[in-house]
Amino acid sequence: MPRRNPVVSGGEAQRLLLLLPLLFLLVACGPPPQIHVDADRPALELTKVPFYPQEQYQCGPAALATVLQWTGVRATPEELAPALVIPELKGSLQIEMLAQSRAQGRVPFVIKGELRSIQAELAAGHPVIVLQNLAFAWKPVWHYAVVVGVDPATQTVTLRSGREQRHVVDWTLFERTWKRADHWAIVVLKPGVLPASADITAVMNAAMPFEQSGDAKTTLAIYRSAAKRWPDEIAPQLGVANSYYTQGKLKSADTAYRNVIAKFPDDPVAYNNLALVLADRKRWKSAEAMVEKALQIGGPLREEFLDTQRQIHCRGKCK
Repeated sequence: MPRRNPVVSGGEAQRLLLLLPLLFLLVACGPPPQIHVDADRPALELTKVPFYPQEQYQCGPAALATVLQWTGVRATPEELAPALVIPELKGSLQIEMLAQSRAQGRVPFVIKGELRSIQAELAAGHPVIVLQNLAFAWKPVWHYAVVVGVDPATQTVTLRSGREQRHVVDWTLFERTWKRADHWAIVVLKPGVLPASADITAVMNAAMPFEQSGDAKTTLAIYRSAAKRWPDEIAPQLGVANSYYTQGKLKSADTAYRNVIAKFPDDPVAYNNLALVLADRKRWKSAEAMVEKALQIGGPLREEFLDTQRQIHCRGKCK
């Protein structure tokens, strides 16, 4: 999970941009950072990504508005600021950037903190929000920017940053400022669109808040895409079936659980969940058979399976 403490002081960030040459001299004396990059990729720059000049303390709203507008959401920094900017901190928390992305109907994904991951996202057409510390570990100046370009030939990174639509910076300096913010980076996408670089864990984590809030439609879109990308993983397949069940689409849930069982016959969860669907459809004997199968396979969820069995045996008569 992202840290709760990093904030961004927009005014300080603007002043510090003027001091970057001096800052570079100060940090250049240290050992060069290790840069994980795909040097064979061609230069990439997303020239059509919108740009919002940063007002004081509003680099968070400006960065988020940039990527939301790119996905088709009409949101301005001024509209986002009340939900993002914490006056006493003079900036925006990472957790609020994620929450506001979801509130706007988009899915935020935390991606791996390597330049090669950013390259992969840019190649897929996805701009990337990054958090930087433009000063020092002992006196941080937090700043959100949007990466729109990486050029291995010139070893530069291009950002929508501050008041610059094309802030081009040496990737060694970018890596230093990004590393001081723990390499935090996200892409914000429409439901059903997955990051190019994310693994299944990151995608499942992105789906979880929607599932917890009861947004079965968005959850289903994420799980469907994940199931298509990773057909040999059971988690997204179960996620699809669970989403149908949550929406009350029992026939679709029935089919989906049976598909999971056909692919993963030794996993008891799908049998248990199918038993619940069948019970809701008043198919008691079939429900009993499914939960019996789950109990036969066993596993750490045995108590949950026994509870399902008790519910089925009650057939709606238990209090």
